[in-house]
Amino acid sequence: MENTNMVGSQVAEESGSPREYLVFKLGPEEYAIDILCVREIRGYENVTRIANAPEFIKGVINLRGTIVPIVDLRLKFGHPAAYDAFTVVIILSIHDRLLGIVVDGVADVIALAGKDIRPAPQFSGNFDVRYILGMATHDDRMLIVSDIARLMSSQDMALMDEMAA
Repeated sequence: MENTNMVGSQVAEESGSPREYLVFKLGPEEYAIDILCVREIRGYENVTRIANAPEFIKGVINLRGTIVPIVDLRLKFGHPAAYDAFTVVIILSIHDRLLGIVVDGVADVIALAGKDIRPAPQFSGNFDVRYILGMATHDDRMLIVSDIARLMSSQDMALMDEMAA
């Protein structure tokens, strides 16, 4: 019988080959997302604001003829947003649509096997951990392994579809 580790909505095999994750920074925390969702990494540029959009939806950019909504994850997660030379936009391809996330910086690409990812801690109350697949340590760093597709598909992100249309 094969040993598996249930992590979020995905099953990672303990003995399976590692998957690659892009590690990015939001304030003092580091997050890891599946590299297969990442289309490109760009420097931060000015966006076209959309009237009455929530503060964390910065607006849209024109990416080679495609209108791409931009979400500032720092604001979404309650961090202050300070733009500097390290601020980047990660362009993601999720559910056949492009969107960008603003982060404080990109650290590196790492490989994690299922056995490296531990279940996310359980919190009570209104703290939403549905997008957290688990926690991993890599080179003495604690990483929050996130299901970026689930986060970007959440109900409060539905406005992005309207913005891109």
